[in-house]
Amino acid sequence: MVEVSRDGRRVYFTNSLYAPWDAQFYPDGIQSWMVKLDAKPEGGMEIDPKFFLEFGNLRGHQVHLEGGDASSDSYCYS
Repeated sequence: MVEVSRDGRRVYFTNSLYAPWDAQFYPDGIQSWMVKLDAKPEGGMEIDPKFFLEFGNLRGHQVHLEGGDASSDSYCYS
């Protein structure tokens, strides 16, 4: 899954999508994780070396930031 913050400065990636698809692509199971990239105003991105979350056997899917800060939360807040 990929999620961009509303201000466009942070991009979050997880290696898990949906349980049925995970089972298809990772038949031996998955060790889920999430990383963050920082987008630079002048262009380009770089990985935040201090941000790496491991979920183990739990599946980290879509990112929902507090206060509706994620792009997919736009429809939830006015």
